[in-house]
Amino acid sequence: MNTILPPSAKPQFAPQNPAMVDGFGRHIRYLRLSVTDRCDLRCTYCMPRDMQFKPRKELLTLDEMDMLAGAFVKRGVEHIRITGGEPLVRGDCLELIDRLMRYKRQGGLKEVTMTSNGTQLTRKADDLARLGVERINISLDTLDADRFAAITRLGRLDVVLAGIDAALNAGLKVKINMVTMADTSLNDIIAMTQWAHGKDMDISLIESMPMAHGKDLEFLSLAKVEADLAKHWHLTPSQHNTSGPSRYIDVEQTGGRIGFIAPMTGNFCDSCNRVRVTATGRLYPCLGHDVFFDFAKVMRRNMANGGDGERALDALVASAMHQKPQAHDFVTAIAEGSAAVTRTMSATGG
Repeated sequence: MNTILPPSAKPQFAPQNPAMVDGFGRHIRYLRLSVTDRCDLRCTYCMPRDMQFKPRKELLTLDEMDMLAGAFVKRGVEHIRITGGEPLVRGDCLELIDRLMRYKRQGGLKEVTMTSNGTQLTRKADDLARLGVERINISLDTLDADRFAAITRLGRLDVVLAGIDAALNAGLKVKINMVTMADTSLNDIIAMTQWAHGKDMDISLIESMPMAHGKDLEFLSLAKVEADLAKHWHLTPSQHNTSGPSRYIDVEQTGGRIGFIAPMTGNFCDSCNRVRVTATGRLYPCLGHDVFFDFAKVMRRNMANGGDGERALDALVASAMHQKPQAHDFVTAIAEGSAAVTRTMSATGG
């Protein structure tokens, strides 16, 4: 486990070139771009049942998201993940992906991926594949229909399972993201893993985090989960690696991989390579801090005054990189019984 330094730790140097290098020498190559805070589910760890969504007029327009993405790609971002809320409930999400793919064709971007809850995929998986999306992460925490309904409040398991099959049939590489909570049993994890590997899908286990909503949910230590799984299966470290934070292990009995995303017990801040932009245009250099930079305000003010919005964005990106914290505040928040940040996960972009 890496030691988490206090949030007040100061950067050791300032970036010296146009590439996105933060004050601790980490190269930022991964942008998580939220296109909406809206979702057709209400997962207990993500948002309250009566979630108040942002007015649509406050969201970034298609042109603004395109401009933002271009600014990041120009500075070295290689991976863009479209997030939400549920990104596919936004009507022009596919058009945005179509636009972003031109950065890939031009050689500056390696891939555009997406995280989805799976509810819209029976209708849109073929379109995603046609546009050039190759991988998609799908959030699913259980194969028990009643437990799924309780976690999501509004969801039907059969709809999501049909969406997963549609994605696989369209040729998309699917990874399942399973948030583990205090009441998640080892049997749940084993069943999910066997099912995922049986369909040639990786699965990543994710420790729940103390965001504004869900701060009182007790997280399940993935260090303990891994130790328990090792009593059931033969596990070996995997050579597989992606642009994300998962640490993978191979499971001999299933022939598949399990990823572990453990911000609470296996901190990976020293290798963090990502930033997040919300659907309203706020850049958060760190998921576990409330510090943000208002890209929308800068873009709109400059464009309204006839200025160069792209140049203003470049300056703001450089400033944000230098102020990216060294580590999140999640562990401190748990110790204090509080939330690390004042926003929900859905407002940030999962």
